[in-house]
Amino acid sequence: MARRRTKATRRPSDKQQDRRRRITELVMAEGTLHIDDLVSTVGASAMTVYRDLADLESQGLVHRNRGQVSAASSLLYEAASEYRMQQNVAEKQELAEAALDLVEPGHALVLDDSTTGVHLAKRLPEKAPLTVVTNHRGVFGELADKQGVHLIGIGGDFLPWADAFVGGVALDAVRAIRVDLAVMSVSAVTDGVCCYPHQEMVQLKKAMVESASSSVLYVDHTKFHRRALHAVAPAEDFDIVLVDSRTAQADVDVLRSRGADVRAPRATATSAARAPRGRPS
Repeated sequence: MARRRTKATRRPSDKQQDRRRRITELVMAEGTLHIDDLVSTVGASAMTVYRDLADLESQGLVHRNRGQVSAASSLLYEAASEYRMQQNVAEKQELAEAALDLVEPGHALVLDDSTTGVHLAKRLPEKAPLTVVTNHRGVFGELADKQGVHLIGIGGDFLPWADAFVGGVALDAVRAIRVDLAVMSVSAVTDGVCCYPHQEMVQLKKAMVESASSSVLYVDHTKFHRRALHAVAPAEDFDIVLVDSRTAQADVDVLRSRGADVRAPRATATSAARAPRGRPS
């Protein structure tokens, strides 16, 4: 009687494991990515990346749909916010320092779900008294016990992966306030347009801009090499765009050619912290 041969299960090589871990981290950080962008970022062939994605999908870590890959809910719920907090820390601190220079004692400001906002929140008590409105639990936690900070939390549907509140309740709350300054980030800046993967967060960001006399966008250099599905606004719609010192001059030039007021931390430090202009009524 002939023996049935069983196909041995090959264990992924260290190189494969490292690449798949990198893919998982990239998708986890953004929520949703175009597979073509993932291929160019990882630096492997399209066939190799598709094989990796098939393996990750079989493990329940990602989902593929029409040329895009999204992190599975379980993966996002467990680690996305914590992971994003650990990425590009130096750049986020640069941007937070630059944003802090635009805040004046007595200001009311709204901060979005950006993890850069957590770094800014750590510094905000230096500008007290302030009123700070936020839907981000990390920002709220940083300021909850700080003297001189009147803290207003925006409630709603909680998204664990973002560590933030969204939905109709949050949207109504933002639309009901008026602040001096809205400070936020996005996942990607493509051809001068600021984008984010999730529509419900896009709506909230737009409402924050509308609620503010002036708006500030801060984005590190990595945001110029990504894509996201939904447009938030052209960069020039923000009163000030802050970029980190590693941002390529070509990327800065694109924004300035569209009329955006772009400032890098080095420039901000030497410009006597010029206050943002008010939005015309």
